[in-house]
Amino acid sequence: MTFKPTRDRVNPEKIDTTPIRRPSWIKVEQPSGETYTWLKGLMRRKELHTVCEEAHCPNMGECWGSGTATFLVLGDVCTRTCGFCDVQRGIPKPVDWEEPERVALAVKAMNLKHAVITSVNRDDRKDGGAPIFAAIIEKIREHQPGCSIEVLIPDFKGSLDALKIVMDARPEILNHNVETVPRLFKQVQPQDRYEWSQTILENAKKMEPESLTKSGIMLGLGEEMDEVKAVMRDLRSWGVDILTVGQYLQPSRQHLPIVRYYTLEEFQEIKDYGIELGFRWVESAPLVRSSYHAGDQVRALSNIHKKLYPQQD
Repeated sequence: MTFKPTRDRVNPEKIDTTPIRRPSWIKVEQPSGETYTWLKGLMRRKELHTVCEEAHCPNMGECWGSGTATFLVLGDVCTRTCGFCDVQRGIPKPVDWEEPERVALAVKAMNLKHAVITSVNRDDRKDGGAPIFAAIIEKIREHQPGCSIEVLIPDFKGSLDALKIVMDARPEILNHNVETVPRLFKQVQPQDRYEWSQTILENAKKMEPESLTKSGIMLGLGEEMDEVKAVMRDLRSWGVDILTVGQYLQPSRQHLPIVRYYTLEEFQEIKDYGIELGFRWVESAPLVRSSYHAGDQVRALSNIHKKLYPQQD
């Protein structure tokens, strides 16, 4: 059964904004080291952004230290006002059509085996910025052959035309996060709609059956376990292959508060349930984020990558 999103907002007066003590099993290390410093400099020289920095990802030190990063394209200003996200919002600058070349050259300089590309929402454009995703896929394959590509796209307001532009470029992984349960959509991401996410994830598989589809959920915003499992059932019914589930961490006091922390046992319960539902890969742990172990997922599951680069198998 598919959940239908409610139009009722959660009353903010009923939310306890008192910070909750972080449990011992959640430890975030500050990024440091020569590789991290080099990557930060590379991004600035090429006038690029990463979601690692913009969203204060807890895995940034680990990932950058090993020479990987998730690129944030189409600028660093989002047209939506999601309550969990630390990316700045407002009126974005015009699309930079030279950005795909710069991203691809950065991927080559980093010698990446797997690149993750995401973006801010660009509701100012009818195509949502989809042509930039397609151009980046093309440029990375030109400059860094053998590098697998994952695109973490917005919902494009459910536009199938925009989605087709991306899917025609045949990314190894098409990722779109539902983020939360339908009941909390209007509180957590007020401009988003659950049915738009369904349209994107369901039709991506129809347009390019060999692309892996992927989605993610944050925990700790006030959802109930049965709601989480209902979303997981929806995602499987939409043909989603890969699921990521992690703990929401409040970027600042101005963002949505953490209602509770999930235990390691609960994350394991979710992983076991996901495997039972038939997901081909499930990552479920407190610090899991969208690109966690993404390269491993491609090499284990992607038919597109095996056909493009059979010598790597």
